[in-house]
Amino acid sequence: MIKNIVIVGGGTAGWMTAAALSRHLPEQCNVRLIESDQIATVGVGEATIPVIRTFNAGLGIDEQEFMRETNATFKLGIRFQNWGEIGEDYYHAFGYYGFPINDVSFHHYWMKMQKHPDTAPIHEYNMPYMASVYDKFEHKQFNNDSIDSRYFYAFQFDATLYAQYLRKWSEAKGVTRIEGKVTQVSQNNDTGFIESVTLESGECIEGELFIDCSGFRALLIEQTLKVGYKDWSHWLPVNRAWAVSTSYENNNTPIPPYTRARALTAGWQWRIPLQNRTGDGNVFCEQFLSEDKALDQLLENIEGKPINEPRLLKFNTGKRKKLWDKNCVAIGLSAGFLEPLESTSIALIQGAILLFIKNFPNKDFAPATENEFNRRMDIKYEESRNFLILHYHMTRRNDSEFWDYCRTMKIPEELQHRINIFRHRGHIAHKDSDLFIEHSWLEVLFGQGEKPGSYDPRVDTVEPQEVRRLLAEMKMDVARAAKAMPTHNETLARYCAGDLISNRNSK
Repeated sequence: MIKNIVIVGGGTAGWMTAAALSRHLPEQCNVRLIESDQIATVGVGEATIPVIRTFNAGLGIDEQEFMRETNATFKLGIRFQNWGEIGEDYYHAFGYYGFPINDVSFHHYWMKMQKHPDTAPIHEYNMPYMASVYDKFEHKQFNNDSIDSRYFYAFQFDATLYAQYLRKWSEAKGVTRIEGKVTQVSQNNDTGFIESVTLESGECIEGELFIDCSGFRALLIEQTLKVGYKDWSHWLPVNRAWAVSTSYENNNTPIPPYTRARALTAGWQWRIPLQNRTGDGNVFCEQFLSEDKALDQLLENIEGKPINEPRLLKFNTGKRKKLWDKNCVAIGLSAGFLEPLESTSIALIQGAILLFIKNFPNKDFAPATENEFNRRMDIKYEESRNFLILHYHMTRRNDSEFWDYCRTMKIPEELQHRINIFRHRGHIAHKDSDLFIEHSWLEVLFGQGEKPGSYDPRVDTVEPQEVRRLLAEMKMDVARAAKAMPTHNETLARYCAGDLISNRNSK
């Protein structure tokens, strides 16, 4: 069995990997992580999707402690502004529309009845959607039988603090951190396998397995092994982001239980609320908007005061042609980057870690294991990519060259197939391996104004009067539950208050 594992790079990817390996592999595995205080981490990916809870629970992390340590807030979804048309607004909420009736998804009944005067907009049948509208959140576990608990949640946290939290957790489990900057990578002359890395200090670190968490530099997987890169910028053209942290206007500011994505002229702006501040950024395509104008755009649209200097990030959307090559596995930004929309980065890190542990190699590094990992990760990245493309391509905006390009671009065949299936009869061509569930696709498609031509024919076996009764009951139950929920601020103060929330509560 492989015993000596070297992780090159810290940050969120490195310390998530170290934590998982120290938790799930036998004690005789020696995990060392090399990182340099001289190299800054990206540290702006502060929003997640619900699968993060599975990862944290698998480590045995106490949720309340983790949230306090990272200034975390709860996240019920993402609010999209101006994506379909300027002035339109919808939420991708982490929950379901109503209940199925006779094993047919709720939205098919709604589509049939939507012209009836008693039928509300579809989002009024969605619990986390309505809670988000009113800045409400109640800490509950998912219950498929109760409409007031039929939702999931994720977190919004400080990624730098999350890495520090996992570092402390990992070192307690036996992971060794080595301070230093890698200046040389040595390979076996015959096999090309990585044998060691040399630090600026001259120290040589040998290993049997190397994990590249070196960020955009991709020190091992690309600079050394040269696996190549799949460039997806023709589908996801944004390639720059200005990021800044801002303060809340005052202690009474409601903290929304969602991330905001506001479409602008050549991209979009994020707003991620933490307990003590917000993370703000403008993601844009420099072919359609200059860096200086994008910075001005960001600063014009923030709601609080900047508390640090804006930072520019440059990237090309895509992924490595292989995430695992020889005895090296790339995880995080070294593996690829899609862009911040829909918070896929940390989810893909988590997916790669857990899939790698499941396919953990022996010293022979059997090609079948490497190939299976790469095949499965290709699927994960491509499905996530297609979900992101959906947001851009389904726009009806024609107010700028950027949106004209997105609206008219040729999209991947798999995505076009999914859109066609939905347009025909409202079905989602969903796969069990998808990162985003059926209802995520529904919320974006409905939210951006797409309307199917028909519905599932099984709907017609239920009397319209009965359908109206059931829909009215579901709408009333959602409205009642949303109204009864505590505010997000109240739940944070009671469950996981950091210093700022505690001070607010005391005042």
